[in-house]
Amino acid sequence: MDSTLVHVLAIPLPAQGHVIPMMELAKKLARHGFKVTFVNTDFIHNVVLNASTKNEDDGDEGIRQVSIPDGLEICDTRTNFGRLSEAMQRVMPRKLEEVIEKMNDDGMKIKCVFADNCMTWALGVAKKMGIKGVAFCPAPVTSLALFSTIPKLINDGIINSDDGSIVKQQLVHLSPTMPALSTETFPWVCFTDMNLRKSAFQHFVTSTEDLRYADKIISNSSEVLEPHTFSSFANMLAVGPLLASNTLGNQGGNFWSEDLACLSWLDQQPASSVIYVAFGSSGSPDQIQIQEIALGLELTGKPFLWVVRPGTTGKEATEELAHFKERIGDHGRMVSWAPQEKVLRHPSVACYVSHCGWNSTLEGVSNGVPIICWPYSADQFLNERVICDSWKVGLGLQKDESTGIVRKYEIVNKINHLLGDKNYKLRAMDLKEKLVHCVHEGSSYRNWTNLIEWIENEQVSI
Repeated sequence: MDSTLVHVLAIPLPAQGHVIPMMELAKKLARHGFKVTFVNTDFIHNVVLNASTKNEDDGDEGIRQVSIPDGLEICDTRTNFGRLSEAMQRVMPRKLEEVIEKMNDDGMKIKCVFADNCMTWALGVAKKMGIKGVAFCPAPVTSLALFSTIPKLINDGIINSDDGSIVKQQLVHLSPTMPALSTETFPWVCFTDMNLRKSAFQHFVTSTEDLRYADKIISNSSEVLEPHTFSSFANMLAVGPLLASNTLGNQGGNFWSEDLACLSWLDQQPASSVIYVAFGSSGSPDQIQIQEIALGLELTGKPFLWVVRPGTTGKEATEELAHFKERIGDHGRMVSWAPQEKVLRHPSVACYVSHCGWNSTLEGVSNGVPIICWPYSADQFLNERVICDSWKVGLGLQKDESTGIVRKYEIVNKINHLLGDKNYKLRAMDLKEKLVHCVHEGSSYRNWTNLIEWIENEQVSI
């Protein structure tokens, strides 16, 4: 690593939806000419490396990947967020400090630390060591604005101070100019497990308090997407969508190997004909729901590409899906993990049935693809409202009131509605064009340019 070049460090939250956008950020920094050290936990580092050996296009683009312990044993489960969060806070700050000290001693002095807004303790380490620190929000900046107003929400008696549970169901204005948010869409409220809700809420509170260590706060969003939030919270800078400046569509940081053969299958399908279905890295519909999805896709009569992650289906559903695959033949394709950015760029894709994670949402709108919204946790319910009500590029699904299942005819009707109304596609394409302009010439481009200058030159300010 050339010691004469600017050297920065990036550290994401150890979760798929956070590692991927941080890697996009790292790649953009590397394309500028910076040297980047990317710090994962030991566990996630091994997962990513194992997947990357099977992904043909998963090059590191000059990014140096290192790891530090997360405080848990390798054999421990990492689904208990509270336990993982406590372990990370206890072990990782000192380990990160050791990594930085070693690189500084080896002549690879770190000039700036980029930390996920859920890992802001790392900015405390940077501040202690006299290094510039930038908080990076990979989610909608509205969620970060919401976290910053938690003390007021508590004082106003809207949420409980212990676990964030809703005391008053109502619409909330984070600022006079922002559209109202429903308390039902608060990211931590989706967790029905009260211990998980409490640990997630307290993590959001602590991480947001630690933003005091940040010299800058940037977001993988755009003033085009969240104009009222950025105008109300001037300290939060839009530099996204980062993927819109990734012309190759190669995505690093995946936890699973990608089925690149599905791209050849897409090449054989008519333009704007394929329904793409994917529920992210952690969402997994139950067995009955999977059967309804299969029947709904079959009833549309349209070709489809459906991502079903390994280990997310029980024995009965697995057998049903095997019969389903026999029936549909080459008319549809099921994969364990897809090169999603390339899929959504493909001209054969007509719409995207999505869980509405922010990464997936950005990938959809940045490629002009209308969205069928199927949120299940965190900020996804907030994203659904924005997709359907603000941008008007998608439709939500209604669950059966007695069972909580989205039935096959609801799936068929909403897909037919979305594809039958050309205005959804027109609005999606218009949004795509605005986002491309934003990252190449507009506000995100200007913010990024100023950020780079600030990192390189102490005297430059944003």
